[in-house]
Amino acid sequence: MDTRIGFGWDSHAFKPGIPLRLGGMTVDHPEGLAGHSDGDVLLHAITDALLGAVAAGDIGSFFPPGDPRWKDADSSIFLNLALTEVESAGYRIANIDTTLILTTPKIAPVAGQIRARLAELLSIEIDQISVKAKTPEGMGLENVAQCHAVALVQRLPESEELKSLSAVIESHHQAEDVVDDLLSSVHGTPKRRTAPVYDTEDIT
Repeated sequence: MDTRIGFGWDSHAFKPGIPLRLGGMTVDHPEGLAGHSDGDVLLHAITDALLGAVAAGDIGSFFPPGDPRWKDADSSIFLNLALTEVESAGYRIANIDTTLILTTPKIAPVAGQIRARLAELLSIEIDQISVKAKTPEGMGLENVAQCHAVALVQRLPESEELKSLSAVIESHHQAEDVVDDLLSSVHGTPKRRTAPVYDTEDIT
């Protein structure tokens, strides 16, 4: 399969006295998001989307919330793990689309900065990442921030080095065929045959 889609979702309640982290950056707001790590709901959703795209589990599989090592951890650590899993599976990011659901703060004024930061963390172009926001009207979630994320990944192309090597080998074989044809037509000799490295009759 050349393309895959992953979906991620996360939710955290607002809590006073801590910084608000969204998309790997600090956003000016009197309250942050409570969580075992830094509560970055946007990075958590993207991480799960990427892991889901290559069927590698979810964020909790790698970073259990009860593990003290991840207390107040920077969520970019989780994102880096997801990127490694995507690359190990032979894929790369095509694009990511996200939607934040929260009452405050307003995301539009800082959406460009968040996209730039995400592009940096993900090693992609800014036009490959989208950050949108909606308010949770009528849902009774005024003290909560949620995020939905969808990631499209594409299979990595064959290594250029491998392609070049294959081309060299193919050219070498073609050249041998041309020489054999010339020898056969001039001297009437049969084409050369390369002896097998091993006796194929012994293969079981």
